[in-house]
Amino acid sequence: MSTKYSISHQAYVKLALHAAKYPHKQVTGVFIGKSTGPSAVDIVDAIPLLHLQTNLRLCMEIGLALARNHAQSIGLELVGYYQASGDLDNTSLTPAGERVAEALKAGFAQAAAFVVINEKLSTGEPALLPYLPQGSLWKIAQEADVQPFTSGSQFALKNTSSPPRVLELIRNDRLHEKLGDFDDNLEDVSIDWLKNELCNDSSF
Repeated sequence: MSTKYSISHQAYVKLALHAAKYPHKQVTGVFIGKSTGPSAVDIVDAIPLLHLQTNLRLCMEIGLALARNHAQSIGLELVGYYQASGDLDNTSLTPAGERVAEALKAGFAQAAAFVVINEKLSTGEPALLPYLPQGSLWKIAQEADVQPFTSGSQFALKNTSSPPRVLELIRNDRLHEKLGDFDDNLEDVSIDWLKNELCNDSSF
């Protein structure tokens, strides 16, 4: 049976804000959540990691360790990886992204990876392309005659209004400017990149 992945409004909004804050850079982050059964994963939140040093393994390893500790402190796990490319039409999972996804899978067997479809961010459509492991490789998730994030897909948004709502938050409220990632924290330690409370559900 295929694992079903459900992404919360908060998690989707944060990853979209991360991509919108640095539109010309590659950004990376992780999803935290939990397994809710033998074939279901509840993605609760997103933790933005990098936008400057995405290919530096040491920075990624430190960021992942801190994110994992935070997740465990609130009873959750690292359950997925996300990235967005600075190139509008690039939806490939990078080799570095595959390594991170594989590392997450070692700790959480149902881990998935997602690539942001940049051109969809401005349309109000779900802007994620899911990747799942096939053997030693990570490939775009294939579902017979079903598109991800549509009825019947194993990938779902808990709130179907998340994509258009995040557009409002970016265009009208400029909420993306309040989001911080691990790279930002390295320059300003007052930035709470693990929680990003200004970008939590209570703020929108």
